[in-house]
Amino acid sequence: MSITRRDFLNAATATAGAAMTPGLSDAHPDEHDHEHQAEPSDPTLRVKALESLLVEKGLVDRAALDALVDTYEHKIGPRNGARVVARAWADPVYKQRLLADANDAMADFGYLSKQGDRMVVVENTPTVHNLIVCTLCSCYPWAVLGLPPVWYKSAPYRSRAVIDPRGVVREFGLELDQNVELHVWDSTAELRYMVLPERPAGTEQLNEDELAALVTRDAMVGVARVAPPSGGKR
Repeated sequence: MSITRRDFLNAATATAGAAMTPGLSDAHPDEHDHEHQAEPSDPTLRVKALESLLVEKGLVDRAALDALVDTYEHKIGPRNGARVVARAWADPVYKQRLLADANDAMADFGYLSKQGDRMVVVENTPTVHNLIVCTLCSCYPWAVLGLPPVWYKSAPYRSRAVIDPRGVVREFGLELDQNVELHVWDSTAELRYMVLPERPAGTEQLNEDELAALVTRDAMVGVARVAPPSGGKR
């Protein structure tokens, strides 16, 4: 799915608001009554006005800006999380560290949140599937997943992920067996989640870089699985 420049600007101002908001207590998967930061309208208007002025003076190219946003959303940002996932698949000791203390394990790569939040990684298994959401705003693990996609911030996803999570993942093309438990994790300003997807079959001979290339942002949010490599080891 694509993201517009305006979505990018809104996300940036929402993040600024998060940095100024007091911390909140941890939430459990089935609790959704926590507070979230409000998106500051005045900074948003200032950013939009500045953008319009830069475009008008020919200092900013709209297409180039959209391309830059796409790069951070789909390539640079999610690649951080993919490296973490690949290391966990390849190194059982690291995997246990990641599940026990994600912040400490991710610090090995230098992935440290600038917002002071705590990261929790939840593992998918053959019998358990995890889905990440933020029901009242768009709290998201920027350090490892980059910019939140437009659909993650949308009201339909934020509400239906809790009410009908199986229906939501089905719309993304993921059909879960009825015997698979589906856990929904609600992020807060203090606590962010990332999914550790199941390692696909046929990847036993791949190195970490090759494994990381398979991992997608959607799989680390929980709306998709990691697809096995085509044609074996590349």
